[in-house]
Amino acid sequence: MSVTDTMRTIEGVKAIGPAQLRLRWSDGAEVELDLSAWLETPGFARLRDPAMFAAVKVGDWGHSLEWSNGAEASADSLWLETLAASKRADARAFLEWRLKNGLSLTKAAEALGLSRRMVAYYSNAEKPVPRTVLLACRGWDAGNLSSRSRGQLVNLEK
Repeated sequence: MSVTDTMRTIEGVKAIGPAQLRLRWSDGAEVELDLSAWLETPGFARLRDPAMFAAVKVGDWGHSLEWSNGAEASADSLWLETLAASKRADARAFLEWRLKNGLSLTKAAEALGLSRRMVAYYSNAEKPVPRTVLLACRGWDAGNLSSRSRGQLVNLEK
């Protein structure tokens, strides 16, 4: 069996407060999320109306949440919020690093000198992400930023 990113989808949602949701994920995880900070942004401002917020529904194939006013929240963004709410800031930081840099499991493993399997475990929050790995992610970012600013490609094989 190969290790891959788990394709989590949203199976259920219920508004439980003016900016709070209870989500049920396809892997069985359930979480209560406070989206108050989201409602402060222009894209979600109309959801400050409790009745509008409460009319949330699961989007097609569970890849998002939708509201009748056209607001939408992706499952990926909500999974990051779930990691934070579940006190898994380590997994959230690691997954954000991968997503920000557009790295597949294989490319992230090559960049950090880890096995693809460990990268999958960290990305799926199945194992705690060691501080040394998170520091390596920051170092990788710094190395790539300085190389890009000089117009060079990074060669990690040296």
